[in-house]
Amino acid sequence: MSVESHITNALNPLVDQRVYPDIAPEQTKPPYITYQQVGGASVNFLNGAIPTKRNSRFQINVWAKTRDEAAKLSKRADKALRQAQELQTTVLGEAIAVIDQETKLRGTRQDFSFWVNVT
Repeated sequence: MSVESHITNALNPLVDQRVYPDIAPEQTKPPYITYQQVGGASVNFLNGAIPTKRNSRFQINVWAKTRDEAAKLSKRADKALRQAQELQTTVLGEAIAVIDQETKLRGTRQDFSFWVNVT
């Protein structure tokens, strides 16, 4: 299973299956979560062996109608990702508050590092 599938599976229960890569479809009702890969650590071996694990850094964005709702959802997302054993999660910093000027939705963004088995 891909790292994206693991992220989606961990977060879907928090927002009634409204977890999307990159951006949410137009007219998506909040709250919802988006994610995008923003890098990761490469694994290299001197002998050329193929790694059995892959590291990916993802930004997780939560969106809600109010700041309070966004903050609470962000904490729940953090907990869900930490508890997803298949992701081997490392939190790379605290959430940053954001606002979407067009929709006026409140949100947070937070970076996570995931180590997953290569399939």
